Amino acid sequence: MRKLLLIFLFCGLPSYAQPVTPNFTTGTMSSTTNTTTSISETITSTDYFGNSYEYSVTGTGISTDGGVAPNTTNVSATVNGQQYTYTGLDLSTGNKPVFTLTNPTSGAAFQYSESYRGPGGVSNITTITRSIESESVVTSTSVFSQ
Repeated sequence: MRKLLLIFLFCGLPSYAQPVTPNFTTGTMSSTTNTTTSISETITSTDYFGNSYEYSVTGTGISTDGGVAPNTTNVSATVNGQQYTYTGLDLSTGNKPVFTLTNPTSGAAFQYSESYRGPGGVSNITTITRSIESESVVTSTSVFSQ
């Protein structure tokens, strides 16, 4: 009897599908999407004045021992914690040219003029920090019926 029962258990029986019909006539589906965007930015603008130097020597009845202009050197400055470097002239005694009278015993008139305007600097630092927040809400609704 047991053997017979095992045979029936392992034998396949035919199965038949039944149609599935939904139990509703109409319906809606709603969806909402929220998006938040956050942007932070910092803009720094630096204004300079007189970024270079000016050096001029004029005169009559004078001569120099070599070049007319001293060697250049770096000039550093710190503004609001930020360091800036400019090119200027090394006006130390050993670096400046030596000018002398062309004919010192003649009593002739002479003229000598030397001017130096060093490198400028930072005239203004503008820092703009701004945050932009935007929020987007999209809601969609689907209506369906049978």
